[in-house]
Amino acid sequence: MSSSLSVYLLDVAATRALVGSRDDQLLEVIRTRFEDDLARDDDYFSHAIEEGAPTAYEALRAVIHGGPFSESKDGAFQYGYAYERLCSLTGSFLDNDCFTPHRGGWLSRVDEGLKALGITAVSVEHFSYSDLPDPLPYTFTPGCGEWSPDHIAQALEQFEATKRAVDESGQAPPLEPEVLEAVMQCVGWMRHAAGRPGFGVIGFRS
Repeated sequence: MSSSLSVYLLDVAATRALVGSRDDQLLEVIRTRFEDDLARDDDYFSHAIEEGAPTAYEALRAVIHGGPFSESKDGAFQYGYAYERLCSLTGSFLDNDCFTPHRGGWLSRVDEGLKALGITAVSVEHFSYSDLPDPLPYTFTPGCGEWSPDHIAQALEQFEATKRAVDESGQAPPLEPEVLEAVMQCVGWMRHAAGRPGFGVIGFRS
């Protein structure tokens, strides 16, 4: 079974602040803009909804109002997807062709590639964690993680230090071509973020 990674460039703090903001105007904008997507998701997850999971709109409303959340643990995934919908509205989708689809331990392989280039401040496997803003409930899918502006700045400094070392020694760390391509895609995400103060990356694995 394959997985996918959706990655967004956005103001991380501002996006997290939408959770519990009780911004009904924003909620209405989302319902209007994503009306077809919400209906499609409700159809796809109809069985889970029948078992107690919230509808896509109910999940969005709970996320923006900071609750209440369904007591059904099997329905918690809807809040993760609702938060991703907020990210897609407020952020810009980043090219992810090195990660969608992917299988098995691909994210950890790319992390090893990052480490080989001296980059330890960020991790793509972190996008598999459940790092949703409080008070959203835990859900395994979708996984969620973020790269803060500070972590991105540190990671880019690490990358530049490795480049200088390679230029001096003439020896680059041996990486498989596909891993190197994925690592450079990550560096591209970070460079996009570094060009906009306060911006970072939020990623979702599903």
